[in-house]
Amino acid sequence: MSDILRQLNQEKEYIVELRREFHQHPELSLQEFRTAERIEEELDKFGVLHSRVGETGVLGILRGAGQGEGVTVLRADIDALAIQETNQVSYCSRTEGVMHACGHDAHIACLLGAAKLLAANRDTFDGEVRLVFQPAEEIGQGTEPFLEAGILEGVDRVFGLHTAPDIPSGQVGLKPGLNNAAVDHFKIVIRGKSAHVSTPQLGVDALYIASHIVVALQALVTRCTSPVEPVIIGVGKLEAGTIYNALAETAVLEGTTRTISQESRERIQKLVNETVQGIAEIYGGSAEIQWTDFASALINNSQVCLEAAEVVKQLWGEGKVVTDRRLSLGGDNFAEYILHIPGAYAYLGTGNPEKPGTLNAAHNGNFDIDEDALVLGAGLYTGYALARHGNSQIK
Repeated sequence: MSDILRQLNQEKEYIVELRREFHQHPELSLQEFRTAERIEEELDKFGVLHSRVGETGVLGILRGAGQGEGVTVLRADIDALAIQETNQVSYCSRTEGVMHACGHDAHIACLLGAAKLLAANRDTFDGEVRLVFQPAEEIGQGTEPFLEAGILEGVDRVFGLHTAPDIPSGQVGLKPGLNNAAVDHFKIVIRGKSAHVSTPQLGVDALYIASHIVVALQALVTRCTSPVEPVIIGVGKLEAGTIYNALAETAVLEGTTRTISQESRERIQKLVNETVQGIAEIYGGSAEIQWTDFASALINNSQVCLEAAEVVKQLWGEGKVVTDRRLSLGGDNFAEYILHIPGAYAYLGTGNPEKPGTLNAAHNGNFDIDEDALVLGAGLYTGYALARHGNSQIK
């Protein structure tokens, strides 16, 4: 691994410049056309075969020179967020109202850095490495087209990473078991009947019904679930009415649930459905509920965590792995891959007290990363693939 570390350090400037370029040109979910084209251009430079998956997903295929078998998937997400950047940096987003505020620009750069090193070291490994550049993670999409394309066929391991401002730069979070909650989105449409506010008995107030639903959903968390099991039911959007002095004929609510088990996930959905329908009926209205599955609970395989931790140790020595990172009720649909194949999601430490912006939480207009961590991220992708397929293969 010492030679790989030397090569990584030589490629630091390349990886940092890539990250800054992607940061300057962020694209929203399912609109990552420029991003996909740039990824393909870089893969062409390394002689990596690639194809589109859907309109903006990119799949790279790297075969080692050896005769051995085995397939490993390395995944990076590529979409940005509808957030206005407030950072004052030279590589600030050039797209109004859109920003890489969750580190996906760093994920792309790290995986491309790994692609470059793996392509240059084909003679040191066998089998196949599949590079997944996945769109639309922020809206809970992007995994299905890759799964339908058969990218997990014959695969032994799946590995990915995500930036983490809560972990010091130079360290990696590799926690076996539950890491992230399951995430579901709901949209509730309430239908009532409009009337003048002075004659409410002649109508059905959809806004009033919606208000009761918002309060009642919080009671489901505080009174219908165990206080020691994390559950979130959050309503982030409510639209109703057209004028100040009339009952609202319709109301629309949108929100999300966060749960940590499939049993809890199903039970909460059932409770939400019953509550919404019951309240609407009490006040004479009707309700339609639409659920969208964004991500399953993300549960790391313990063996894969051990394998990845060994890679970190071989490259950077002892004491660099954090195994007790707190459970996050944020989700990531990387979880869909490891439902099928043993895998792990590593959290790449990007926080540095000497660079205050790097301590800001994700989904924030002044989110940034310590770019020194990019070498560690690219090395983790590269090292894990070589450990699985190279001469120093981990058993």
